[in-house]
Amino acid sequence: MFASRSIPDKVCTIQDLQFLARKRVPKMFYDYVDSGSWTEGTYRHNESDFSKVLFRQRVGRDVSQRTTSSIMARTPVAMPVALAPVGLTGMQYAGGEILAARAAEAFGVPFTLSTLSICSVEAVSEHTKQPFWFQLYVFKDRDFTQQLMARARVAGCNTLVVTLDLPVMGQRHRDVKNQLSAPPKISLSSLMQFLNRPAWCLNMMRCRHRTFGNIVGHAKGVSNLSSLASWTSEQLDATLTWKDIQWIRDQWDGFLILKGILDTEDLYQAIDIGAQAVVVSNHGGRQLDGAPSTISILPEIIKAANNQVEIYMDGGIRSGQDVLKAIALGARGVFIGRAFSYGLGAAGESGVTRALEIIHKEMDTTMALLGEREAADIGLHNLLLP
Repeated sequence: MFASRSIPDKVCTIQDLQFLARKRVPKMFYDYVDSGSWTEGTYRHNESDFSKVLFRQRVGRDVSQRTTSSIMARTPVAMPVALAPVGLTGMQYAGGEILAARAAEAFGVPFTLSTLSICSVEAVSEHTKQPFWFQLYVFKDRDFTQQLMARARVAGCNTLVVTLDLPVMGQRHRDVKNQLSAPPKISLSSLMQFLNRPAWCLNMMRCRHRTFGNIVGHAKGVSNLSSLASWTSEQLDATLTWKDIQWIRDQWDGFLILKGILDTEDLYQAIDIGAQAVVVSNHGGRQLDGAPSTISILPEIIKAANNQVEIYMDGGIRSGQDVLKAIALGARGVFIGRAFSYGLGAAGESGVTRALEIIHKEMDTTMALLGEREAADIGLHNLLLP
């Protein structure tokens, strides 16, 4: 049911996996991952701004024994990397959320299931043994929002990631042009895309997960594609305020992470309501085009937090070196979205595993060249700062 595809031995970077995903995933779903809003400027800067952060090479140190292990959200991890919540993951590869969760569990890093996943929280729980994290959108239908949290708890989730930066949908031109939906609408354009990706189609035909599993059959009045489209367009809540986030904090007794922080004033609000961690995030450049890259704003947020809350970040991470740069600047860990999605689209579960292996190997090698043996010791002293 969830067979993986082959990966050439020469695949050794996330960009190699991206190249394979482009060849194996229908354009509308590949573009969903590989795109940003408006001009896509913030999306590009998220990645390119990492090149402005330079390492300080050290020699003459015993680095024969190294470890990348760390702690994220009170959970021991093999490296300070979590799989980010990515909507429609199950359209990159059949059963995508289940496959990504299994790969993350085997590797020893957290997986975060999106509210807008194809496989439901119950389906992912059925195929995993360890607790995973759940990402929540606060919908206008507060009863359904509360129901989602309860379902996550029953499924064993002990960490909730609340995304704050989606009061309205950012305009993503490629999604509009591709008429993106799940399941996809059949048109001449989409039909040609699917005919050109026969292996993807065959896998999807064998899989029963083809629409938003957390919503269809659970939200009031949502039983098919047309009612789902209407419901989702109406449920993004532009009235969302910090009072609503406080309500979430009061409802959730587990670890709470708030995602979408780019401003120190919002950071202080997150601390005030009792969040244990925040994610410095611009939604992968998919919401406010023209916002700063996350790596450029990270030091300001780290300084303002003053160790009152754990700071994570996402956006633009394509290598283990990017992970270490974020850690050196003060982040406790990072979330990767596109990096694992490319692996998933390229080869299913084995592709996600390869993406994690690539990042881990790059972290380990770079630590040796920095003269460091433990990821926990990485800090500003490892960077060349102006």
